[in-house]
Amino acid sequence: MGKPTGFMERQRLSEAYEPPNDRLKHYREFVATLNDEQASVQGSRCMDCGIPFCTSGCPVNNIIPDWNDLVYRGKWEQALVVLHSTNNFPDFTGRICPAPCEAACTLNINNDAVGIKSIEHAIIDKGWQMGWIVPQPPKAKTGKKVAIIGSGPAGLAAAQQLARVGHDVTVFEKNSRPGGLLGYGIPDFKLEKSLIQRRVQQMEAEGVTFRTRVLVGSKELPPGIINDASEFISAEQVSNDFDAVILAAGSEVPRDLPIPGRELKGTYAALEFLIPQNKQVSGGKANPINAKGKHVVVIGGGDTGSDCVGTSYRHGAASVTQFELMPQPPEEENRPLTWPYWPLKMRTSSSHLEGDTQRKFSIATKELIGEKGVLKSLKTVELEWKNGKMREIPGSEHTFPADLVFLAMGFVSPVGSLLEAFGVEKDARGNARATTDGKGCYATSAAKVFAAGDARRGQSLVVWAIREGRQCAREVDAFLMGSSTLPR
Repeated sequence: MGKPTGFMERQRLSEAYEPPNDRLKHYREFVATLNDEQASVQGSRCMDCGIPFCTSGCPVNNIIPDWNDLVYRGKWEQALVVLHSTNNFPDFTGRICPAPCEAACTLNINNDAVGIKSIEHAIIDKGWQMGWIVPQPPKAKTGKKVAIIGSGPAGLAAAQQLARVGHDVTVFEKNSRPGGLLGYGIPDFKLEKSLIQRRVQQMEAEGVTFRTRVLVGSKELPPGIINDASEFISAEQVSNDFDAVILAAGSEVPRDLPIPGRELKGTYAALEFLIPQNKQVSGGKANPINAKGKHVVVIGGGDTGSDCVGTSYRHGAASVTQFELMPQPPEEENRPLTWPYWPLKMRTSSSHLEGDTQRKFSIATKELIGEKGVLKSLKTVELEWKNGKMREIPGSEHTFPADLVFLAMGFVSPVGSLLEAFGVEKDARGNARATTDGKGCYATSAAKVFAAGDARRGQSLVVWAIREGRQCAREVDAFLMGSSTLPR
């Protein structure tokens, strides 16, 4: 490393945020990228440790020490090449990844971790600014055709890898624009949709065909799933028309809360609120769900719940309360116990800080209460956790005012009828059954049908989806050609 003592001389510098009062007036990104000098200083904090645990902590195995050093030395274009060698879309992960690499950073044992995510963000933004990111069309075509169902991060990563080695790739998306939940689930204030569109344009120049508003496999969709399709194609037709198929449709079926009052107007799955909002921000119709002046309760403490919180504040909600079934985690993790793994600790998102968010832990919702079919309040009970099991605490019932309740408790599986249409065997959780190692990995039980991302592994991170899309692409290439030059 260029600065062996940098970690002792320099402190971590986090990216600056626009003040809450200002950013609540819009839906644009509000995080300021590090400038060249700041990124160089932060790159100097990389320790030249004997074993870079950050690399193994990162699902795509980013070669982090190398690009940290290159940024420190001012060799930005080389840093971009190293970054892209393992990650097709650092413009996404540099913004929305929770950065398990930083949890695994050796410096994190007893100090503030290297700001890996902020450096990644700076590299990719500079790459676009300088015009270094250009299409990479194949030198020759193979004549093989691959269909990819779903245009989220797994589908996009697989499509780009396969197109660059010469296959004819068609991506099918049931909604009006590519991106999957990157485009429709994540608010613009975390990921502006122009970032996805420029990647789509790059991939189209590389030979990828995107067919939007096309529903594949099954017309039967569970409640809570948005569908803009105006065309339907059967699984049989796709299998006949293509030499290989990748199912990368994500884990879309939301976890429901079957309690009394669930049918009341004002109770919605989280994406029923977030997807129309993203469409409105992109110039579409107004979101039919408006939180202005209302008491909002978000059930679920993860990223989707946080997105509901931030969006509700931008609407002008009167109050926002967030429930979490699990106990409140500690403010600081036990580093000697957890490092280099992802620690359990209290995490406060930028959305929580945009208003007086009331966060309630160890709480369960028992009933939704309404008048004339309209939600007015909800009844809860406090929980006690012991040996991993919970019990309700007698006499702890409480009623909260609630005009809107958003169910943000995660997603249980991909759409089962899609897997059934292709004849794909499911695992115990309803995901497509396929291994990730050894001969035939990512292949499903159906001939020439592969699966990757959340459709295979269940609800997970964008960075895991990119990893699986890349690895699945290699297996598909090897299946079609007998061997593959794509990276594992």
